[in-house]
Amino acid sequence: MAIWLEQASADFEQKFAAFLTTKREVSEDVNATVRDIINDVRHRGDAALAHYSQKFDGIDFAKVPMRVTADEIDAAFAVVDKSVIEALELAARRIEKHHARQMPKDDIYEDDIGVGLGSRWTAIEAVGLYVPGGTASYPSSVLMNAVPARVAGVERIVMVVPANGGAVNPAVLAAARIAGVEEIYRIGGAQAVAALAYGTETIAPVAKIVGPGNAYVAAAKRQVFGTVGIDMIAGPSEVLVIADRDNDPDWLAADLLAQAEHDRGAQSILITDNAELGKAVEAAVERQLKRLSRSETAAASWADFGAIILVEKLTDAIPLANRIAAEHLELAVDDPDALMAHIRNAGAIFVGRHTPEVIGDYVGGSNHVLPTARSARFSSGLSVLDFVKRTSILRLGPEQLRQLAPAAITLARSEGLDAHARSVSIRLNPES
Repeated sequence: MAIWLEQASADFEQKFAAFLTTKREVSEDVNATVRDIINDVRHRGDAALAHYSQKFDGIDFAKVPMRVTADEIDAAFAVVDKSVIEALELAARRIEKHHARQMPKDDIYEDDIGVGLGSRWTAIEAVGLYVPGGTASYPSSVLMNAVPARVAGVERIVMVVPANGGAVNPAVLAAARIAGVEEIYRIGGAQAVAALAYGTETIAPVAKIVGPGNAYVAAAKRQVFGTVGIDMIAGPSEVLVIADRDNDPDWLAADLLAQAEHDRGAQSILITDNAELGKAVEAAVERQLKRLSRSETAAASWADFGAIILVEKLTDAIPLANRIAAEHLELAVDDPDALMAHIRNAGAIFVGRHTPEVIGDYVGGSNHVLPTARSARFSSGLSVLDFVKRTSILRLGPEQLRQLAPAAITLARSEGLDAHARSVSIRLNPES
């Protein structure tokens, strides 16, 4: 049973503040173990990968190649149901079309004294994509990570995926083919992150690593950051639904459970101004739980972290939503645009009753890799911008240098940097 919070209660602020700080991930100190694994991969390369793959995934690289072959990808594509292939292809087309609109343009101009300024955008040369194993397989995540990288112009996209016993989920391989990823390795965990960051005899290093994973993967991404870039540290999934009385409780319950079934640490929250709707949704959740294949996971998530928050009026939901800063925010109200205008913090907003968050997970075209754990207060979802970098451009001629030099020399000397000052003055007076 999810918790109820009522804005009218005297202790609401205290309870809501405590709710915001509820920890949803198992506290596991894996940093020392991860550090040892990373160091081992740096020093022993492929031999270390073989050791950990045998230990954790039961793979013998003497019998199964580390790199997934083109024949395996062809075979996977052939065995995946045609309807799944068609759905993945539709999703890929929509993701590509939407993300192409995000491509930034170079901006070069001359200011009022003739100085050339601007920026130039270039793609990151090589990117590693971590695809998790675990309790479910997510070929859609392959598309969400790889397609924007390809749109951005990344020349080399490398995928790593844990493969228990050596077998990789065929739908994951099919999604990789659709996304244009051909370099795939059956390795996972911290050792895969280390291989992407530092390279081995088989795997050339990349410049950035994207994709979610377990506590070991998250710790490894933190530890290699600086050597390579990373996208974000992903936590359990979450949804916040703001709903008025004119909703079907079964629709809302289905949306809440769509997040809850991801993970026991996932969080589903309903904010409404109608107590009867809240109770009806709660009852609908209990009914629907009995029919889910992942009912145990969803029930634990809903019981431990789910919430129904009753507000006095819908506009009171806005400051609460901005404090929650949810990964996914659904606005199931008569005038969603009026509420959306005041939402500052959300990973993605799903506007209106006919926009379930699940469409965004798969075929909407927007990206489903989004900030979690309130990090939408300061970060954004994955986009083309994560796979490009901006270089500043500056161009001066003799006249522009003469105009700007005195101020530059003055500032350099004020900071005690004589060589800086001379670098400018020598161009004006070679004898200086």
